[in-house]
Amino acid sequence: MAEAKKTTLTAAKTSRRKATTGKKSSKTKTKLVKTQAAAVKEVADKSKAQAAERVMTNRHQRMIEKAKVRSTMPTTEVEVAEVAAVQVTDVAGVVYKPEDYQAMVDMYDATIRDIKEGEIVAGKVLGVSRDDVIVDVGFKSEGIIPLGEFPTPLNIAVGDDIEVFLEQIEDANGQLILSKQKADFMRVWDKIREVHDAGETIEGRVARRIKGGLVVDIMGVDAFLPGSQVALRQVPDFDALINTMMEVKIIKINKMRRNIVISRRTVLEAERESMRSNLLSEIAVGQVRPGIVKNVTDFGVFIDLGGVDGLLHITDMSWGRIRHPSEMVNLSEKIDVKILDFDDNTSRISLGLKQMTPYPWENIEGKYPIGKKIAGRVVSITDYGAFVELEKGIEGLIHISEMSWTQHIKHPSKIMNVDDSIEAIVLSVDKENEKISLGIKQMEPDPWATIDERFPSGKTVSGKVRNLTAFGAFVELEEGIDGLVHISDMSWTKRIQHPSEIIKKGDETDVKILRVDHENRRISLGIKQLTDDPWPEMAGKFAVGAECLATVSKVLDRGVVVDLTSTIEGFVPAAQLGHDGLTDPTGVFQQGEEIPLQVIEFDRSQHKIVLSVAAYYESREQAELDEFLGKHPVSGAQAMADSMPEELKAAAKEKPAPAAEEAAPVKAEEKPAEPAESEAADASADSEEEKPE
Repeated sequence: MAEAKKTTLTAAKTSRRKATTGKKSSKTKTKLVKTQAAAVKEVADKSKAQAAERVMTNRHQRMIEKAKVRSTMPTTEVEVAEVAAVQVTDVAGVVYKPEDYQAMVDMYDATIRDIKEGEIVAGKVLGVSRDDVIVDVGFKSEGIIPLGEFPTPLNIAVGDDIEVFLEQIEDANGQLILSKQKADFMRVWDKIREVHDAGETIEGRVARRIKGGLVVDIMGVDAFLPGSQVALRQVPDFDALINTMMEVKIIKINKMRRNIVISRRTVLEAERESMRSNLLSEIAVGQVRPGIVKNVTDFGVFIDLGGVDGLLHITDMSWGRIRHPSEMVNLSEKIDVKILDFDDNTSRISLGLKQMTPYPWENIEGKYPIGKKIAGRVVSITDYGAFVELEKGIEGLIHISEMSWTQHIKHPSKIMNVDDSIEAIVLSVDKENEKISLGIKQMEPDPWATIDERFPSGKTVSGKVRNLTAFGAFVELEEGIDGLVHISDMSWTKRIQHPSEIIKKGDETDVKILRVDHENRRISLGIKQLTDDPWPEMAGKFAVGAECLATVSKVLDRGVVVDLTSTIEGFVPAAQLGHDGLTDPTGVFQQGEEIPLQVIEFDRSQHKIVLSVAAYYESREQAELDEFLGKHPVSGAQAMADSMPEELKAAAKEKPAPAAEEAAPVKAEEKPAEPAESEAADASADSEEEKPE
């Protein structure tokens, strides 16, 4: 049973495959048949076309042969019988006699004017719409003209008689083609050509503005005025010229294109040239002539004197100070100027405006004597001072050094501004160079005139530390009066690297007046002078050979600094620290530890004490020195010095120890030279912030 089912299924599958294959074969055959049919049809069409072409060719040849035969045949006249007169009838069938018909034709012809294309004809307005004007010119149909062709459309009314140009009798719609603009152009063309050929000018009215220029109405015809030909200079607003009348010159015409180009600039140039010739023949130095401001620049103003331009330089505009010429004149303004210079060869004219008023520096010494108190207005501020206007054309300079007795002013703007009203004292007057020197510090007494009474030498005063520098500290004794505490006058015993080790900015401190320099306006102060000099006492306590126990305060690369007392320091060179060949004690000795020392040098004048560890252990057992060296071992590169040959070690020992000299405190009595101190003080005062004004 199972085998039967399996056989049945296999047979069914085989049948389906055959059926599908049969369908595919059928489709393929159909496609092949269609393709072949199309090819056969194409061949048949080509054959038909070729046959038709052959037929047409044969027919054409036969027609040519028949024509040749007819041309050779003799011609015969054929008598034509006369045709009876044609009777004219209307739609109703009424018969008209020839006389009546001719009368009606003549009457109709009388109503139609004899007009030709390309002529100007008279017409009458039959109607006006929103866009067109209907005109009757006596033809069988009316013409239509666009409303835009009329210069004044609002004045057109029904019944008006106008002249128009007949362009075409009938268009595709059987209508007349008329033009009002062409008629106007034809009427004035002869006049325009005469004006152009003669080079004359003609008056026109600016009708409207268009791109690139203006449209000007000349005798009812539109002409183009380019923007570059409107005026001698650029016109800021073309709209302002609309409906104005102007004289123009025709520079280009084209009748076919009805194109007319005009120029107003040519007319103006001719007028200017005529005025220029007249002006150059009349001009003279010293004359006062009217002019119009033509152009304003940073350096001056160009004035049109009537055909010729002159330069009014900014320095000749006012006796006083002006920043820009626009402060005094405006473009297109009419002003009177004076002729200062005239060059016949180049036609250059120099003009002046201030020369029309009196010279303000005349009798200046009488108006502003030295010592007079005056009032003025600040007009300019520079790095070196301020200019004050005393009157129109008169200015004085307040130098920065004449602004304060005591304050070090970096810039005049710290105490005054432009347009401030101030009072000053006249210091000097130079009429030849037009200079006046002023001062405002002279309005108050000079505090340095009585400085000795308030700060005599040797007096102890209190002040505020205003600024610190590398060479000292500035202390304010009173407002505007500073004194300098040099670094060498801060301590009897300590070697000070910077003043900040002793005092701070803003601290209140007592100082002693050491010296007052009236000429340079400087006061020298001291802090160490407040106490007695301890060095005479130290001479006995720390004589050469004295032994002591000192504390290391600083470790330097050339030695160590030790505190012998709370105020006395000493120096131990690296070669005297017990290690042979030790060059840098850094890392070997520590700050704060105590070491035994012996004084090997005491210099009272130099305030210098030099000590030695090696000298201390020379009179002691080697074991004590070894114990000291064991507490201060030498590491790494420092130990390499011990491996040096004895000759090099000996040579190194023979060399003087510069560290002792370098580490010595600065002498209290020796100070930098006064000029150097003055320069340093000036540099410091320039670099630090000034005290409140």
